[in-house]
Formats: sequence, structure tokens, C-alpha cells
Amino acid sequence: MLRRIRTVLEMIKFEHSIFALPYALVAALLAARTEGPAGGWPAAGRLAWQLCWIVVAMVGARSAAMTMNRIADLHYDRLNPRTKNRALVTGQLSAAFAWIFTLVSSGVLVLAAWELNPLVLHLSPIALALLFLYSYTKRFTLWSHLVLGLCLGISPVAAWIAIRGAFDWRMLLLCAAVTLWVAGFDVLYACQDVDFDREVGLHSIPRRLGIRRSLVVARLLHVGMILLLVWLAASFHLSWPAWAGIVVVAALLSWEHRLVRPDDLSKINAAFFTMNGYISVLFLLFWGAAVCFGRP
Repeated sequence: MLRRIRTVLEMIKFEHSIFALPYALVAALLAARTEGPAGGWPAAGRLAWQLCWIVVAMVGARSAAMTMNRIADLHYDRLNPRTKNRALVTGQLSAAFAWIFTLVSSGVLVLAAWELNPLVLHLSPIALALLFLYSYTKRFTLWSHLVLGLCLGISPVAAWIAIRGAFDWRMLLLCAAVTLWVAGFDVLYACQDVDFDREVGLHSIPRRLGIRRSLVVARLLHVGMILLLVWLAASFHLSWPAWAGIVVVAALLSWEHRLVRPDDLSKINAAFFTMNGYISVLFLLFWGAAVCFGRP
């Protein structure tokens, strides 16, 4: 049983849930801090309950999306030497199990949305549709990187709505920032599969532009992320920890790009997994401090 659980967690890359979760939590804290005309925090018990269900919703959504991606890409995973050891390819997990797991994970998302508020519940099918759409975008557009980014980028918007039950235009800034961040590092990651994508007819920016120019695109996307975070911090009048956090994120992104060179992709995993995990956690720490301890 434990081995099967580990296999499932590996299939969905559960540890990578940390990528988008901190941005959703920051959005939830911003929503809670600005609730009401004069600002101020809601009851601690209520906020804790909402935050727990936001985490559950995100885990359910990401688990469903990742499993659907593995189902949709099973044919390509069998052909790609980099992915030939994945659980569905080797038979460690069956396609039937993957479908059931996808349905259960989707149900977890809907349950969490129902616990949060009616608007989140009504929007949950749209979120699932977008998450599932991504798995097929590589077949017809090189902009699949931005679709993946949007899949994670909607999480702060959803978290804000979960707390407030309404929309705020400023969450579009955080949505766009996360979208560009994810798209940028997905472009880096896709550089590994340039030859394979050409061989089987899949689309990506590296396949179209080549590795060298794709690295430039990734840098530009991440510059856009930093500019959006600056705009967001200014729009909420956040205190100095938020601005320090932007500097830290910019520095880590700069280091991430130093790890990947056109003639050396050996450190892609360090850039993709390790560095982006640090970026997410540090963003939460700095911006969480700014929201919790700054002025309303």
C-alpha cells in the first residue's frame, strides 16, 4: 500500500504543489486583511477553516490536472526516453486507476469549493475544464506554456474569491505574474525535449525558436513577472517586506537563468524544481509578513 501511495504521489509530482500554493495563500491573506470597508481580519477560526479548504481545493485540482496530463500524454511518454519510466508507461499504475483518481481528485475540488462559497462552487467546473485543456494544447499551439501558467495563475484569483465571495481586479496582476513565472520556467524545461517534439509533431517555443532564443523568451517572461509584482505591491500599499521579497525573487530568477545555458542543459532540474520551490516559499514568507504585520 505504501509503495502504491508513493507511486501515485510521484505520478502527480505532489511535492510540486508548493509552486502555486504560496501565491494562493498570499491572495487569501490579502483578501482577509482588506475585508470590510476599514480593513481588518475576520475571526481566526473562520479564516483557518477557509485556508484549509483552499489548500484542499488546490491539492485536488492539481492532482486531477497532473493525472489527466499523464493520461493524455501516455502515448508520447512511451516514446520519449526521458519519460519512459513513468508509472503509467511501466504499468505500475493502470489507466483505469488513473481515470478513477482523476474523478476522485476532481470531486475533492468540487467539495472544497462547495465548503467555501457558492461563487467558487459555480466556477469550479470552468477551472477543471481549463486544467484538462492544457494536456492537449501541445498538440496544436506553441503557447501551451502560457496555458500551463494560467492553470496555476488562476489560483490566487480563486483564493481571493474563496475568502471574499467577489472579484477584485488587482488579483489579475497576481494571476498574470504567476502565469508569466510558470510559463517562463516551463519554456526552460521544454528545452530538454526539442528534438523529441520535432520528431513527434508537438509544439513548443523551444521547438519553434530554438534553445538560445527560447532562453531569452523565458527571461523576458520573468522580467514581466517582477514588474507585475511591483504593480501589485504598490496597488495594495504593502510595507517593506513585500518589496524585499520582490528583490529576493528577482535575484533567484536571475540565478535560475544562470544555471541554464544553450550549450548546457544539465542543470535544468535544479533550475526548475529546486529554485522555483525556493521562490514560492520565500515569496510567501516575505509577502505574508507584509500582509500580516503591515498596515491595512
